[in-house]
Amino acid sequence: MASDTWKILLLRLRHHLPKMLGVAVLSTAVAAGCWLAGGLGLPVLERALYDRALTTFTRSKGQSADIVVVAIDQSSLDGVRDNPAYARDFGPYPWNRGLWTRVVEELANQGAKAVLFDGVMMDEPSTDESTDAGFAQVLKDTGLPVYLGVATHPRAAPLPKVEPVHPPPAPDFGEGADVMMAMARVLAFPVKTDGRALPVLESELLPGARQPNHLVPPIAPLLAEADGFGLVETEPDPDGVLRRTRFAYTDGANAYVTLPVAAAADFFGAGELVFSGRTLRLGSRELKVNPDGSAELDFGGPLHERFPIVPVVALLDAWSLRQEGKPPTGGLGIEPDLFRGRLVVIGPTALGLGETRVTPFGSSAPGLSKQLAALENLLSGRFITEAPFWVSLLFALGLAVLSAVLLMTVRSPALELAWLLLLVVPLSFGVMGASLALGRVHVLAALPAAAGLLACLGAMASNHLFANREAAFIRQAFSRYMEPRLIEQMIEENQLPKLDGEERELTAFFSDIRGFSSFSESFQHNPRELVRVLNQYLTRVSSALLNEGGCLDKYIGDAVVCLFGAPINHTDHAVRACRGALAAQAEVAKLRAEFRAKGMPDVYTRIGLNSARLFVGNFGSEQLFDYTAMGDGMNLASRLEGANKSYGSLIMIGPRTYELARDHIEVRELDRVRVAGKAEAVTVYELLALKGALPAQKRWTVQRYHEALALYREQRFAEAAGVLKAQLSEDPEDGPTAVLLARCQKYQEHPPAHFDGVVSLEK
Repeated sequence: MASDTWKILLLRLRHHLPKMLGVAVLSTAVAAGCWLAGGLGLPVLERALYDRALTTFTRSKGQSADIVVVAIDQSSLDGVRDNPAYARDFGPYPWNRGLWTRVVEELANQGAKAVLFDGVMMDEPSTDESTDAGFAQVLKDTGLPVYLGVATHPRAAPLPKVEPVHPPPAPDFGEGADVMMAMARVLAFPVKTDGRALPVLESELLPGARQPNHLVPPIAPLLAEADGFGLVETEPDPDGVLRRTRFAYTDGANAYVTLPVAAAADFFGAGELVFSGRTLRLGSRELKVNPDGSAELDFGGPLHERFPIVPVVALLDAWSLRQEGKPPTGGLGIEPDLFRGRLVVIGPTALGLGETRVTPFGSSAPGLSKQLAALENLLSGRFITEAPFWVSLLFALGLAVLSAVLLMTVRSPALELAWLLLLVVPLSFGVMGASLALGRVHVLAALPAAAGLLACLGAMASNHLFANREAAFIRQAFSRYMEPRLIEQMIEENQLPKLDGEERELTAFFSDIRGFSSFSESFQHNPRELVRVLNQYLTRVSSALLNEGGCLDKYIGDAVVCLFGAPINHTDHAVRACRGALAAQAEVAKLRAEFRAKGMPDVYTRIGLNSARLFVGNFGSEQLFDYTAMGDGMNLASRLEGANKSYGSLIMIGPRTYELARDHIEVRELDRVRVAGKAEAVTVYELLALKGALPAQKRWTVQRYHEALALYREQRFAEAAGVLKAQLSEDPEDGPTAVLLARCQKYQEHPPAHFDGVVSLEK
């Protein structure tokens, strides 16, 4: 049964594969068109799936070993305000640069590798210019590399075009110097774009109205002493979520890099930023990027999970303790050597400072989360990049093909619903998650999900609106005659019955109950019980035949007519018919035991099998037809069933059946017979068992019978009778031995006038 099921599935796949592929290709093409046009909400779905995959599959364990965050958090705001000395020296937030002087000095003393200021703009002079000078002096004296974030604004003065070099020459802000030119040389960065256009610095004041932005340079003392400057653009996606970064921008005149790139350029010894294809090169570092020069950020988790965080006020306290000659880390929550050899990023985390942003890991993340992720990705040498579109398209096609093939092959309503609702999107999501986790590659999920869903709908439409119409007719017509799995096989092989019929070789099965008239007489006072018993008999015999692929032709009272090899063209129809006949006899043997236990009369079933070319089809009208076969072969099968009575056998098969199934069955050659109306004699056989299943005693009986049959055909009747008589004493229940013995004894007493060894079967 399992093999038949697989055969049906393979047949469906073979016959409908072009249609399945057509559905898949069309679905993929529609989904790709919608993706490119931004239809069906696919970009929104993609962003949602990407965020969930990022948070599910890429969350890192442990904190960064390279970066420490110095946070302008609420505890620092409160600590500076509540400390009279700090409040006097630094004022309210934003604090004067005297505070940052102490912070940088303390970080230098604790061995920090470099400092990046994000969200702390240094573009306006302090009211006390001495604090600006003091901050610039500490940058010079400590030698600690410091990188400042640079903001942009539409009303800022544009900088002139320059030929940038890195590191830039010391700026000249003396009397008569071109200050704007000096600023441009410091802030611009050499970028080679390989022909691609850099994104333009601009802002959207009103919906649809954009205008260029220009850099707001830091104050002159810091331009001269800081080691680098970088943009701190927000770079949100259309839905406002921070997911990606660009490494360089232009204001139409010069190129400017982002703050993480400005710092990383010095770490990697870079004199320029170079884009080439999908590669970004920064000194010794080479990274994969998207075709437009962007890259998606691998956040690794929320800021508080990824980085050690120290409040600014803790560093102020550490500086104060150091001035007093006390250990600068005791009781401040600063672990020994926390800053040694690490990059320090300073930025606001307090909610009231207006730097809250949305990331895949949270709806209220500090703005510096983006710069931290970009810096860490630069240091690790790996961002998340989009897979080439053809990869996602191929994945979409593969999922569409899988959906169409699966649903159009299995054709299960339950599977259709499960695959449609539960598996397509999770499968796309799982592949996206695996690509992010294993390769930090963003394979699209919304496009494949849409292609898969459209393919599901196309497959379901094909199943229910087209393929099932003709199949439903066949199922209804043959449901009472054949096993459902064989009907499905017939449909998939496109072997649909025709009213005008066809000629093919098949094996006909006839069976009848011996002594049914006597059997039925015992129920003359209870005819309902007779009907129940007969139905039980027919059901069990029919089931045995259907399990072997037979097609029930008709019931004639207690007789069963069945066809093997039609309407399904089984090439092993003779073997199937033999197996079915033996299985039917086994079911009858069980019924006999049940009847005996109930005190009911004993019954036997006689069976005739014959293989021949017959005319088979639906004989009848458009309104009512009967699938049957016609021809001499059918008549011979019927005659063989009746001839069992004359030979004392149970299953008699014709010569063609024996020829086709001889390698699979055990038989006894019974005789050569001549059918009424036919001059040609045929050899008939008794089917005894499947190959290798005949008991040794019965095998010996058959062997002795064949010896006697050979003597009989030589008209040595006395010798044949001697062999048969001796064997009958050992196997007294063997009917064919008793029948041939009686015939030999008859001919021994009354020799025939004309003997040819052939017996004529009566009508």
